[in-house]
Amino acid sequence: MKILYAIQGTGNGHVSRAREIVPLLQQHGEVDLLISGTQVDVKLAQEIKYNFHGFSFIFGKKGGVDHYKTWKNMNLFQFKKDMDSIPLRDYNLILNDFEPISAWACRMQGIESVSLSHQASFKSKNVPRPKTIDWGKLILSRYAPTTHHIGFHFDRYDDFIYTPVIRSEIRQLNKSNLGHYTVYLPAIDDKDLVNVLKEIPQVRWEVFSKHTKTAYQDANVFVEPINNEKFNQSMASCEGLFTGGGFEGPAEALHLGKKLLVAPMRFQYEQQCNAFALKQFGLPVIWGSDKNWIPKLKEFVNHPQEHVFNFPDETAEIIAHTVNTFAR
Repeated sequence: MKILYAIQGTGNGHVSRAREIVPLLQQHGEVDLLISGTQVDVKLAQEIKYNFHGFSFIFGKKGGVDHYKTWKNMNLFQFKKDMDSIPLRDYNLILNDFEPISAWACRMQGIESVSLSHQASFKSKNVPRPKTIDWGKLILSRYAPTTHHIGFHFDRYDDFIYTPVIRSEIRQLNKSNLGHYTVYLPAIDDKDLVNVLKEIPQVRWEVFSKHTKTAYQDANVFVEPINNEKFNQSMASCEGLFTGGGFEGPAEALHLGKKLLVAPMRFQYEQQCNAFALKQFGLPVIWGSDKNWIPKLKEFVNHPQEHVFNFPDETAEIIAHTVNTFAR
């Protein structure tokens, strides 16, 4: 059996999940990997057969998407050329983690594909969403269209939705609490973050930033470039995680039993929905309308959180079910 697994390369969550899924897929057949996008810091161990420019949302430094750089980064001619270059009919199963090139290529050729992603969960009307009009709804539904859907979310909102894929390296971490707070906000400049976090001087903040190449310390704030191993260790031993409105990072923190505060990116509908879902569980959110972060940061640091999330390790069963159900 030949399997094509296409992965979105914007952000680290998709590739982090793929690191867990690829070895399981390889137990069922020969797996070719396709990645498109330009904003990933985490790497796969396996060879990438197709590496495309794709269509990435470019993170800004002020808490949202940089629309100008995102538009400038688009190349529709190359997108169509890459679509035509994939030998889709060579594969018995095509899996898609929110990757647009293979998804649209399948759609144009009438070939079935299966979304295996957090975004697939939004096909259910039961998934929490804020009551807002947002052009991001259209992007979420049209960005990477597939014929079948298997989704992941914080809760089982529907019969095709499972709880998050927690990487083995996270499940195997030795948890502790050294009292510091881990921070990952890729759409905010670390220097701006430092200025805010210094206003809460009683704790140590460990910031991991896309926007610096060297580590430095400013008062009680310690800044590091993105490093998967160091980040995992920091999160395993922290009191809490302060991060964006992504999916995998908050899910891993909740699995580890850590306190959680999220600040979803502005102009990013999926992150707004994730934050809204977390709010339903009683977890704190800093919204784009919150101009002064200090009160919520103080509350986050000074008050305990009581939550218990059960994210069972069922990835192998999900992959086996997917292969047995959809392979042709």
